[in-house]
Amino acid sequence: MRRQELIVYKDFDEEEGRLLFDMAWLMEHYKEDYYNKEDMAGLLYDCIHRLLEIAGNHGFYGNLWHCYLANLLVNNENSYSKACEIRGEIKGSINRAVLHDIVIFKEFFDYDFTDMVQTLSVTDFDLITNYESSDSESKVYNSRIRERICGLAEKFTQNHTPGEMKATLTEFYKDYGVGKFGLHKAFRVVHDENGVHVVPIQNIAHVYLNDLVGYEIPKRKLIENTEAFVEGRKANNCLLFGDAGTGKSSSIKGIANEYYEKGLRIIEIYKHQFQDINEVITQIKNRNYKFIIYMDDLSFEDFEIEYKYLKAVIEGGLEKKPANVLIYATSNRRHLVREKFSDKEDRRDDLHAGDTVQEKLSLVSRFGVTIFFAAPDKKEFQNIVQVLAERYHISMPKEELLLEANKWELAHGGLSGRTAQQFIDYLLGRKESLWQ
Repeated sequence: MRRQELIVYKDFDEEEGRLLFDMAWLMEHYKEDYYNKEDMAGLLYDCIHRLLEIAGNHGFYGNLWHCYLANLLVNNENSYSKACEIRGEIKGSINRAVLHDIVIFKEFFDYDFTDMVQTLSVTDFDLITNYESSDSESKVYNSRIRERICGLAEKFTQNHTPGEMKATLTEFYKDYGVGKFGLHKAFRVVHDENGVHVVPIQNIAHVYLNDLVGYEIPKRKLIENTEAFVEGRKANNCLLFGDAGTGKSSSIKGIANEYYEKGLRIIEIYKHQFQDINEVITQIKNRNYKFIIYMDDLSFEDFEIEYKYLKAVIEGGLEKKPANVLIYATSNRRHLVREKFSDKEDRRDDLHAGDTVQEKLSLVSRFGVTIFFAAPDKKEFQNIVQVLAERYHISMPKEELLLEANKWELAHGGLSGRTAQQFIDYLLGRKESLWQ
């Protein structure tokens, strides 16, 4: 097999790429008397082992060889796949090079292992051609991603020519993207001895904006700004501020789920990682996705100076912020940097007191849209409780439900959407059998 002739699809993960190399070597040499048959059988068994390990880690099922090849293709970030992500088919000579590679991949895909298995006296090879996965969650992909890749492998079996296979793959790039940014919704930043890495978050909470009861005006402002961003119109950096437990972080999770299909991705970053923001932006600025760099519970004490660095990154540095990147932050503080009454006393000794005030306010001014999430009053809190109770099929009499909710909020943090959800979770945990 012609693995060494690949032009565009060459650079694979070392371990998974090695499996392709070993299988290709077996396809070329298993009939040759020069090599020991037992050694080659051992190599094939080892390949079967690695395919089963991949199936366990990724949740693959069916023909594991096909799923493995499909996974290689959807994760290979090259000049063609990145150009096609979200946008679809492109023009140019690169198509000829890619078709050359897909011809080779189709040969791998259509390969009949029957003679190899018989020649090497390998048993139970059908394990990898008709594999049934367990119900346990995979370590690499959630069920949504797994189904897409296994579905792509199945579609490839219906393609009669390399051209059809290339078209199917290109359509996948258009619909879902390529690599980690194509397959996953949310990411975190990791800095190790090898540099800065944007790492997928495997499972993000399945929260949608409609799940957030109330807060219609704040949600509308957030939706309008986010939709403008994903549709390529002008949009602003956004600060969600207000009382604790009012749905600020849940709203960010909601837009991550709501707009994933339109190419929106969320990268969560913490205050101690601000020095890595420029490197993160460098890694994402030329991709076709829209990225929100998300900072949860953002605030600074007056002695912390990281906010000055953040100011330059958001707006003020020499390098223009890419059009596909916005900053969203949540905070309990309106002005982000802590202010004290003693600051007013210090201003009498400050020759330029106004400048000091502006220095502390200048960070929040970088956020063009600020959205206030206020704690609900008693009536709004009770409405949230009733809506959640109905959603979870809790049939407690209204008077008893609200009385218990009032007792709960007095002992558990006061009026907020979070307190209401915690109360409902308490009911479900204590008496779940009664709500069926």
